[in-house]
Amino acid sequence: MNVDFFLKKRTAFVRRFYDAAVKGFRETQRLIEAGDAPYEPPYYGEDSDGEPPFLEEWSEAETSIEVIGRTAISMLSESLKVYFIQWDELLGIQCGKRLKAEFKKGYWHGYRECFAKACGIDWSQCPADAEFIEQIALARNTSQHGGRITSMSADHPKDLRKKFRNPIFVPGHEKNADEDEIRALTWLGSKLVVSREALFEAIRQVEVLVDWLEPQLQKVRWGH
Repeated sequence: MNVDFFLKKRTAFVRRFYDAAVKGFRETQRLIEAGDAPYEPPYYGEDSDGEPPFLEEWSEAETSIEVIGRTAISMLSESLKVYFIQWDELLGIQCGKRLKAEFKKGYWHGYRECFAKACGIDWSQCPADAEFIEQIALARNTSQHGGRITSMSADHPKDLRKKFRNPIFVPGHEKNADEDEIRALTWLGSKLVVSREALFEAIRQVEVLVDWLEPQLQKVRWGH
């Protein structure tokens, strides 16, 4: 079995899913911004509250796009996880039993350590960005557990910037924050936002990782 073949079928699906799912919501926002039907701006008289027309509809579309992004990154994380699980089963390593302490830190830490010890994988040679991969797994966890009843958003843990100086899955305006802004964000926290750019780079990083890892695991399996 070429496990990477099935992993890449999943990553291709995630790409298609995201673009198809957000299309309608992007179009709603475009129509609102352009003032096109059915979102023609109403006449602003003395009773106007000053808010842009159809702000609620635009915001709901934006929330929908955010939810789709979180769903997509969760699918990507799960795809990488089951890739590792499949190789664990094929090689008969039983990583979870061997390294329980490492797996408490997350599947990425667990399988990376397990394959290093059981298969001689030298992760320092991996061309994929290990910190990026770790943030994929954490984004999935945040998506599942970082919500609150008053909002459809998900919030990163407050210690996000203690782990990552430049977190990936945050609102665009936070990407180039200065030191004062970072100190404020460390206190206030950040929303989990998975943009198309960040999602597609995450997919690319996973595929780079698998392209590098697959032949090494195949060699361990077949002994040559």
